[in-house]
Amino acid sequence: MYEYIIGTIVKVTPRYIVVERDQMGYLVFVANPFRYQVDLERQQKIYLHQAVRETEIMLYGFVDEAEKQLFLKLLNVSGIGPKSALAILASENHSGLINAIEQEDDGYLTNFPGIGKKTAKQIILDLKGKLNDLDQTKLVGQQGIELTTTEQPYLQEAIEALTALGYTKTEIKRVAKKLENYTGDSTDAYLRQGLRLIMKK
Repeated sequence: MYEYIIGTIVKVTPRYIVVERDQMGYLVFVANPFRYQVDLERQQKIYLHQAVRETEIMLYGFVDEAEKQLFLKLLNVSGIGPKSALAILASENHSGLINAIEQEDDGYLTNFPGIGKKTAKQIILDLKGKLNDLDQTKLVGQQGIELTTTEQPYLQEAIEALTALGYTKTEIKRVAKKLENYTGDSTDAYLRQGLRLIMKK
């Protein structure tokens, strides 16, 4: 089992990043790959969860231990798999997620892709009162990753990322129109804004 990896981020895609360490490239699925775009060719510490299946071994990555623990708690919920857990974490408003669970706001939870009323209620049932041990100051801190790239981002990349997270064509089409008038400085910025718009529906 892996706890974390310190390596160079050499590739960013809508679903995963590739971390190179000792001449080996590790494919790591993460909640929002484009937040690592500014760290391309830089060394980065990525916390890991290894999932072993019959035919494959998957690595899931997180910016810190708190995000990893939230992911693991989501996996304990009946009906929540790794893809759904990453899609939930991609909104990066983790305090909002925790508050929704504590306040039994299933309407908020159904904004996430693949989460219906039944699963939302199951999340509340399984996790209410069990997230207080998480460091919410760190969880909120995801928003604070500074972007220094000056390249004009591609809206298409953000749309591809939303598709990879499991959002429907209808949801994506609705926010894509609004994103056309958005001025951001990275694909990550467009993706974050798109997620905010989806959560406001």
